[in-house]
Amino acid sequence: MPPQDSATPSSRSKITPEREQEFYAAVLELLREGGYDALTMEGVASRSRCGKSTLYRQWGNKPQLVACALRGTRGGNLTSIDTGTLAGDLREAATSLGAHSGRDTPLMHALSHAALQNPELLEALREGLVEPAVAAIDAMVARAVTRGEVAADNPALEFVAPQLMIAMRIRPMLEGHYGDAEYLRRFVDGAVLPALGLAGSRERELPKVPDPASPV
Repeated sequence: MPPQDSATPSSRSKITPEREQEFYAAVLELLREGGYDALTMEGVASRSRCGKSTLYRQWGNKPQLVACALRGTRGGNLTSIDTGTLAGDLREAATSLGAHSGRDTPLMHALSHAALQNPELLEALREGLVEPAVAAIDAMVARAVTRGEVAADNPALEFVAPQLMIAMRIRPMLEGHYGDAEYLRRFVDGAVLPALGLAGSRERELPKVPDPASPV
């Protein structure tokens, strides 16, 4: 039986980015068809027309392969966002997170349930998906503190990343709609930015009313 531990860099073979995407597509197709428990390395190998040993060399085990497939098929990269302001960064992050919510949210809900029963999957999802996203958003917040946009002792700072990620996941349960980009941008403007002491876009765009006591 192939080894189940994570593949080391020296043991991994070279595959093209195009071939890697084929493996990831096979994983997601099988997940949507039968769920995590029904997914097997044998099934992925058959669907992607490769030897099972190739999958073990590249990804080590099923949880790692699933986490890499989810991360590798997402279009946005939060680490590349740097607009120069925290408001701009968070709106871009909202756009990126919400861009594929209709495709990703049902799958992530199913995997989250499976992860509660599978510590190895939970750790792979946390390391491969959650922690990188949280780290990228935390970096946006840290830059804002350095620029003086937000006070370092603002108690809302530690909750920025959780707010965005929870809003995306919970909306289908609350309203029956996905947490898409437009919804998450409104959430940033209406909830996240005010908590940080920053004006949302709607407030910023309101016309100023002249003070009657001021000279014309």
